[in-house]
Amino acid sequence: MIVLTGGAGFIGSNYLKKLNAEGITDILVVDHFGQAEKWKNCVGKKFRTMIDKDAFLYGLEQGSFDGQIDSIVHLGACTDTTERDADYLFENNYHYSIKLAMHCVNHDLRFIYASSAATYGIGDCGYDDSVFDPLKPLNMYGFSKHLFDQWVMQNQLEERFVGLKFFNVFGPNESHKNAMASMVYKAYKQICESGSVKLFRTTAPEYADGEQKRDFIYVNDVVDVIWKIQKDESIHGIYNLGTGVTRSWNDLIHAVFSAMNLPVQVEYVDMPDSLREQYQNFTQAEMRKLDGTSAKHVFASLESSVQDYIQEYLMKSWKNA
Repeated sequence: MIVLTGGAGFIGSNYLKKLNAEGITDILVVDHFGQAEKWKNCVGKKFRTMIDKDAFLYGLEQGSFDGQIDSIVHLGACTDTTERDADYLFENNYHYSIKLAMHCVNHDLRFIYASSAATYGIGDCGYDDSVFDPLKPLNMYGFSKHLFDQWVMQNQLEERFVGLKFFNVFGPNESHKNAMASMVYKAYKQICESGSVKLFRTTAPEYADGEQKRDFIYVNDVVDVIWKIQKDESIHGIYNLGTGVTRSWNDLIHAVFSAMNLPVQVEYVDMPDSLREQYQNFTQAEMRKLDGTSAKHVFASLESSVQDYIQEYLMKSWKNA
């Protein structure tokens, strides 16, 4: 059985769909469901059962799953970069991850987990996945992910585990993320409501308005890479997972309007003070490390990915996602 934490979330539910497409249904979906609409992400998919994340951890500690688990794919986390409750982030993202990791060590299980490009902070040390110090995350979310990466390294578990530093992922099943949803999703909604999109004005003199750059990656590519890693148990270590190509917000928004067959209408607005100190003006994944494994991947272009997302998902019922 594969344990998939965050299995009702954005990337997790897409990986659940990928596993089903590969003929795998013996999957335990672990998540915190609450009152959000995440449950919709699991509709139409096949799995053994669903369980709350705390109930799963309790069962794990009580030995309820001994002998049943083959691997844990740990994609569950609080991904809100504006979350200010450090105790919650450390418990949910850091300590919870350690408990799962130690179970895998003690039972000799494969462990694949989600890290984040937020660990790189402003990028003054670059975006090289062979560098871990001195990274300086800009927010508590990034710090919680960085702490776990460091714990893995300090315990020399990078020789057994796989960590993936996700860059700017977008795609189906992200609507429940609200403010943390991708700009593709937000732009689509803005255009449907007003015909235009708002982008932040630049706060850095080296970038024109809307020319801040990110490494955008489609979730379909993300889950394809995770599946390649799942199949090849010789892969271990911590890897970037972006496209290795950087594009501007203006590029992204032009792709959204093009996919909707509408003229481009952009309004530039001031960035909130709360975001100025933790805003990444540039990200670009260094992909040489992953490219040296069997998980090397040819990524779809930004334009084709945005078109697929909008025309095949956002313009259709959630039941088709």
